[in-house]
Amino acid sequence: MVRRREAAPEGDGLPPAHLRLGSPYDADARWGGKKVGDQDVFWWGYKVHISETCDDVPSSPAGPDQAAPAAQALRVITNVATTHGGVIDNTMTGPIHDALAAKGLTPARHYLDAGYPSAEHLVTARREHGITIVAPMLADISAQARSGAGFARADFHIDLGTRTATCPVGAISATWTECVQKGTDKTVITFSPADCRPCPSRPDCTRSIRERRQITIGTREAFEAQMSARAAETDACWQQDYKRRAGIEGTINQIGDIAGIRRARYRGLAKTHADHVAAATAVNLIRWHAWTNSRLHGRTRTSHLTRLHAALAT
Repeated sequence: MVRRREAAPEGDGLPPAHLRLGSPYDADARWGGKKVGDQDVFWWGYKVHISETCDDVPSSPAGPDQAAPAAQALRVITNVATTHGGVIDNTMTGPIHDALAAKGLTPARHYLDAGYPSAEHLVTARREHGITIVAPMLADISAQARSGAGFARADFHIDLGTRTATCPVGAISATWTECVQKGTDKTVITFSPADCRPCPSRPDCTRSIRERRQITIGTREAFEAQMSARAAETDACWQQDYKRRAGIEGTINQIGDIAGIRRARYRGLAKTHADHVAAATAVNLIRWHAWTNSRLHGRTRTSHLTRLHAALAT
């Protein structure tokens, strides 16, 4: 039965992005969006997820015992995944790992941007494929953390041994409940209203109608992996190592310039994915030809201001 979709009290009445059709000519395309700097960018269509090698040691097509024709490693695209524009990046982390494993191309370390990993991914990637994810973890997105005025999750001391949490003013949690939220194992930590209701900091801590604070974390293994990853991000060696991921930005620019994948040529997810795979194959062939002819990678461009600053520093 077809019926009119009425606007909710807080909303425009439109369906969510993954269900919203933008054109009758392509039923697979969806609206997508991302933040670029301080601006929100939206588009209608598809999204491509590209993986490539980032080895330091040059390889040789003639054999491992012979010198490579160039002093740089040949970097090739190993996987291309295509989704509609509304798919969230972190839902593709597992499928990308599965696809790489099916090809026998599982990386030991996978460098991702902050949109792909989660605490659960850190655990499942290592357990199922032996992959170590190297990526900055997203910061706390709770209302308290975003406002900077309340108590964020990081302000609570969580003791996995005693299965308790202590709030910044010293109250100890009342319950520790393991559950499943949207198919993922979680732990919900709840404080007692008897402690929260008279607390003078409650307005900055929670707006719950039950006048109590709740904190949700992953499983013990996921929580420990997340805390370890966040601690590693502050290390200078980790930050230097993570610079490897910047290479994929050049790949995206190259495949966009050569094959024009920023604009879909075909209608439908299957045809668009085939186009993306063909574009990646073309880039691999161009790179292989350049590498066998000892053509080094192009240097990273620097702005005039950056060059002036470097000149003045010397």
